[in-house]
Amino acid sequence: MDDNHDVSDTNALILSLNGFVAEACYDGITALRLARQPPPDLCFIDLNMPGMDGDELAIRLRELAPRRLMTLVAVTAMSREGDVRRLARAGFAIHLIKPADPTMLVNIAKGMHD
Repeated sequence: MDDNHDVSDTNALILSLNGFVAEACYDGITALRLARQPPPDLCFIDLNMPGMDGDELAIRLRELAPRRLMTLVAVTAMSREGDVRRLARAGFAIHLIKPADPTMLVNIAKGMHD
């Protein structure tokens, strides 16, 4: 999820071309709606979003499917030590610095299915 439509669309396309089911969304409300049926295994989430930031989205996704294993990946320019601790508290398993390398996105997705 990224409020930059080009980034979100491109990342979803790259994942789709590599055999994954991927949906682009541009805000937290849409991400929550898409995650209801069925909850995703993996989410790439930008943190600085209008309306609902990535931290809140991560918490709400976890509440949506508390028993389901869901890997959350933060994709952000924030990289200070405090930011890393904040991401861990919100439930992010992986922290990527923007701009994220498309190969890294695919490798993370592949790692989920190995």
